[in-house]
Amino acid sequence: MRYVHALAALLLGLMILALPGLGRGDDVRAVESSDIDRFWVAYDRIVATPDDTERRRILEQDFLAPGTPGLKAFMQAKGYDAACYLDAIKRYPKFWTSIRAGTLALKQRGDEFMPGIARFRELYPALRPAEIYFTIGCLRSSGTTLDDKVLIGAELAGGDAGTDVSELPERMSRALGVYFRSEPGKQLVLLNIHEYVHTQQKGPGPHLLAQAMYEGAADFVAERITGQVPAQPYMSYGPRNEATLKQDFKAKMRDPDWSGWLYNGPGNAYGVGDLGYYMGYAIMRDYYRRAPDKSRALAEIIELDYRDAKAVEAFLARSGFYAAD
Repeated sequence: MRYVHALAALLLGLMILALPGLGRGDDVRAVESSDIDRFWVAYDRIVATPDDTERRRILEQDFLAPGTPGLKAFMQAKGYDAACYLDAIKRYPKFWTSIRAGTLALKQRGDEFMPGIARFRELYPALRPAEIYFTIGCLRSSGTTLDDKVLIGAELAGGDAGTDVSELPERMSRALGVYFRSEPGKQLVLLNIHEYVHTQQKGPGPHLLAQAMYEGAADFVAERITGQVPAQPYMSYGPRNEATLKQDFKAKMRDPDWSGWLYNGPGNAYGVGDLGYYMGYAIMRDYYRRAPDKSRALAEIIELDYRDAKAVEAFLARSGFYAAD
C-alpha cells in the first residue's frame, strides 16, 4: 500500500508539473490568509473590552501592525483605517457572528485557484504572477487589487444566504443581502480570477465607458477561463434589457461620474446595481466575436490601456457594439 500511495503521489506531481503555469514557483504563489486568524484574535479581545482607547490599541497591536502586505494594500486601495474597523465591530455584532465561520473556511480554499491560473496562462502566455491575499476589510469590497496583489475581503466573500445584515444601514443591507443570497462562496474561484485579470490591466478609466470596459473585460476574460459569469442580477437583467441599456449607457458613457452604473446597489433607476459591468462585458463579447484571431483578441482585451480615452473609443468602434445605431 505504501508503494501504491508513493506511486500515486509521483504521478500526481508529474501531472501538476505538466500543467501550464503550475510547478513553476514564479507563476503561481501560495494564497496568504494569516490576516483572518489575527483579525478574530483581535475581535475577541476588542468585544470583551469596554474602553475605546484600549480597543484601538488591541486592533493596532493584534491585527493592523502585524498584518500582511495584502492587508496594508487592501487598506490603501479601499481607504480603510482603524476607525472604520472599530466602528464596524461595535455597530454590527450580529453580522460578525454570522460571518465568522465563513471567513475561516476560506483559508482552506486557496488551492482551488491554481487550475484557473494555469488555464489563464495557457490562454494568455504573457501572464504576470500576482500575490493572492485573503484578508478582512470594512464591508466595502469582496475583492480588489493593488499593483500585483489580488485582495479578497473575506468578510464579504465568505458570506452566504444566512449572513445577518439586519444591523447594517438600509441601503447597505439591501445591496449586501442581494450579494450574500448569490452564495459568493460558490463563485470564489471566479472572483479571484476576475481580480487576477485586473492585475494584468492598465486602469482605472477616466470616464464611465472606460471603467465599465475595464470591469467588463475582467468578467469576460474570467468567463473564458472558468466557464462562469457572476451570479449577480446584472448578468441576468442585462441580456434581457440590452437594447434599452445600450441607449441609456450611450448617453452617459463619457461622463466622469459612473455612480449610476458601477459600484452601486439596487437603489438606482433600474433596481439592479452594477449594470456597467454588463455593458463592458457585452462590448468585450462583441469584440471577441468579430475577431478572426481569438487568442490575439483576448490579449488585446487584457492589454488595452483603459486609462487612455482615445484607445478606449477606438476599441469600442472596432467592437461593433454600436455599429447599427
